[in-house]
Amino acid sequence: MTLAPRLLLTLLLSLCGFNALAQSDAAYQEEAQHAKALLLKAVDYYEKNGDAAFAAFSRQGEFVTGQLYVYVVNTQGVMLASGGPSVMLVGRDVSATLDEDTKRAFARAISEPQGEMHEAEYRWVNRQDGKVERKHTFYQRINDRILAVGYYLPRATPDAAKKLLGEAVAAINKDPQTTFAAINDLDRRYLQDDLYVFVVDLTSKRFVAHGYNRRLIGTDFANLKAPDGAEIGQRMLDAVNKDGKGELEYLWRNPVTERNEHKHAYLERVGNYLVAVGYYSR
Repeated sequence: MTLAPRLLLTLLLSLCGFNALAQSDAAYQEEAQHAKALLLKAVDYYEKNGDAAFAAFSRQGEFVTGQLYVYVVNTQGVMLASGGPSVMLVGRDVSATLDEDTKRAFARAISEPQGEMHEAEYRWVNRQDGKVERKHTFYQRINDRILAVGYYLPRATPDAAKKLLGEAVAAINKDPQTTFAAINDLDRRYLQDDLYVFVVDLTSKRFVAHGYNRRLIGTDFANLKAPDGAEIGQRMLDAVNKDGKGELEYLWRNPVTERNEHKHAYLERVGNYLVAVGYYSR
């Protein structure tokens, strides 16, 4: 594959995105099916109408369904059509919008043949709320045109939460104070989409680190309650003091969706600290 197509596919993926784990998450199965169906419809329409299809893709109509829309980029990096916010980029070379990390991350995923549907992941700005979120995309290349449909993923997976907890535990075991400082500085290692780490001192029963809400640092954790009034702080403390680890379901505010949602937290004791990461289930 030449450099231009590689750059384009990198661009394509960065503009819409994918999470391999999302396919196993039932919460996204329906959205995934809708996205794939819309892409197949767009591919069929393009094969029958050629570039004349771009006008239909770029207006409100049959190729825009809720937050799903079709967009097309060519292998030189030029946006050719879009039914979403990127319509303002039509006719422009958008390859300059990619940072070096993006180019490197997706260069590895550019070996797929054309004529087949593929999928990929990235984090991108959701223009509806201005936040960087994960997005899942399905795309297909036809000659030098790449057609795609993607959707945002406001919730992380259980496996991602467990992985982040493991990384935080390892870092705290190695250097607790430096790790707490990084968490409190909202370091992206400990704040990933709607996943974040928080740490509580088991002696003082107060937050020493929080990867999303720094105003909680130093506040009383033992009396922490969920929005529905459920006492969750002491229950977490009891769990790690008894078994060294645990899990808890409760209601909490999702920083991505900004709604109170059911959360499942994984807890682990590290020395004199409770370390936790939770994912939002619905």
